[in-house]
Amino acid sequence: MFIVNQRKIFFVIAGILMVVAVALIMAIGLNLSIEFTGGSIVEVTYADGDRLTLSEAESRLENLNLGAIRLQEAGENGLIVRSKTLSEEEHAAVLNTLAEGVSSPITEGRFSSIGPSIGAELRQKSGTALILVIVLIILFIAYSFRKASKGVSSWKYGFVAIVALVHDVLIPTGVFVLLGHYFVSFQIDTLFVSALLAILGYSVNDTIVVFDRVRENVAAAGPKANFPEVVGKSLRQTMARSINTSLTTLLVLLALFFVGGETTRHFALVLAIGVLAGTYSSIFLAAPLLVSLNKDK
Repeated sequence: MFIVNQRKIFFVIAGILMVVAVALIMAIGLNLSIEFTGGSIVEVTYADGDRLTLSEAESRLENLNLGAIRLQEAGENGLIVRSKTLSEEEHAAVLNTLAEGVSSPITEGRFSSIGPSIGAELRQKSGTALILVIVLIILFIAYSFRKASKGVSSWKYGFVAIVALVHDVLIPTGVFVLLGHYFVSFQIDTLFVSALLAILGYSVNDTIVVFDRVRENVAAAGPKANFPEVVGKSLRQTMARSINTSLTTLLVLLALFFVGGETTRHFALVLAIGVLAGTYSSIFLAAPLLVSLNKDK
């Protein structure tokens, strides 16, 4: 019952985190990748042991005045350069710069450009995908919990789930904005959007487990059930399951972050932050919010 009785404290914590995340997003802005803004991707492969380090490659490319660039390792001998849309001359200059001082010839594995119109279309489709997922979750929960319990309509279950999901999306986005601006070159790309969609699925699953236990306990307790006590009991019954599931998931994601390749590192970090946020919201935000919305308190 501690979580239910002290729910206002947990609401304030969640509210502060969400406000800070929104403030970071508005003040700093999203560092969008070329998938969303348009630009070029150049991928080259070096002979064994000849690949430049990321700092060496970045130092060399800065002299070309290409604007903001993003460098990424590709396997053991590859290097990926993301930049503004390159002309043929700039493309050749990038290859020459990356090959300068290297004993063996480099091989260009990929060169592609994305126009601004395609980037805008990808932004629109990504936003549409997130909104569609949220709407479908509301409809699913509203239908599944249409006979859930007294005092709380099924639509309130859906509303609570969406509040939790907004929390779970804002937190990793705010963290990435902060990291991308002050520490490392994290960018919002299609992989980031995929991670957010995965977080939505993971979080709503965890929340529904708690909601389902609330529904079962209300039905077992009968019409005179004390709803706050039922919610507190349901949280006690599901908390260990939620925490253990999150811990095992985090172990996998952390292993992927520290041991996995560069291309999956950001994806794993987003998921790890989202899992932490989702665990907090399902235990300390969603279920207690049901109590606050219950008209028979």
